Amino acid sequence: MADAYVALADGRVFEARARAPGRTRGELVFTTAYTGYEESLTDPSYEEQVLTFSYPLIGNYGVRDERFESDRVHPNAAIAREMTDDVAEWLAGEGVPAVDHLDTRELVTTVREEGAMNCGIAAGPEATPEVAKEELAECKGMSEHLDIGKQVSTDDPYTVEGDGEHDVALVDCGMKGSIVSSLTERGADVHVLPYDVDAETVAELDPDVLFVSNGPGDPANFESTQALVEEFAGDLPLAGICLGQQIVARAFDGDTEKMAFGHRGVNQPVRDLRTGQVVMTTQNHGYSVADPGDLTVTQVNVNDDTAEGLESEEYDVVTRQYHPEANPGPHDSLGFFDDVLAMAENGTRTTVKAD
Repeated sequence: MADAYVALADGRVFEARARAPGRTRGELVFTTAYTGYEESLTDPSYEEQVLTFSYPLIGNYGVRDERFESDRVHPNAAIAREMTDDVAEWLAGEGVPAVDHLDTRELVTTVREEGAMNCGIAAGPEATPEVAKEELAECKGMSEHLDIGKQVSTDDPYTVEGDGEHDVALVDCGMKGSIVSSLTERGADVHVLPYDVDAETVAELDPDVLFVSNGPGDPANFESTQALVEEFAGDLPLAGICLGQQIVARAFDGDTEKMAFGHRGVNQPVRDLRTGQVVMTTQNHGYSVADPGDLTVTQVNVNDDTAEGLESEEYDVVTRQYHPEANPGPHDSLGFFDDVLAMAENGTRTTVKAD
């Protein structure tokens, strides 16, 4: 007898097995990744979402906190065809509902055909289809989470030291920890700042690069971060990953749009328009750059031609929609961080001031 239920916005209710009890709601999305479930579940970009794994077995190499990308699980719930006890116990300890023993192939097909949609989940002894539907009725769309940055960003600035070769001001919109380590391993001191940091704080740091991280939600809701980029455009080299690319594009008179079901997985092919080279990438985003504005599209997704890289020599800008720092991989595009720090090395701007 089922003790868990997943209610979809299209009216269907799936029966399942409760692996971690609770009731919750969120935007139903899926990832095609077959490794990296620890990284995915601790990725702040999944905030307010319900993560479905298309790979049939999740947890086959245990749970180790040194592989986490942040200090907590971010999806509101997790769904798998089969989930090991290690993962189920971890999620239960985090207070995150989890279910398995349902047809995840049908869930994934539904999202691919109808788009990412809201869902409600009830798991445990008190679970009923009606409870799952109640959760669904209370679910907001991702664009309605107006201040989602506050849920995932650091409250206070802090610094992670490298070798002191460069200073990077990293705006934390929901960053993955491996972005910081990718920069410090290359000698940079990384100053991690709240998503709504003011321009005066950045100016006092006098960094070599302003870097906007990944994160969850609609980039249009990160107005303060966009304003910060606009403030320093032309005075400071700029970089961004994922949500960071979208925010930077908007700051340069570009525009963004919600995708039907997004890109989430570890096998997304990206082509460089200048060299023709194709690399495999890890991605996790539900929005994309529809108009690059004053920036130039340098890389595109092979599957749908969405913008994967933006650059500007005039303004010293380099961004990526995918995750070059992805763990456990692939690592085809780690050179992005060398390009970011090359802007710091070659830049002629030495002192920045807030207007």
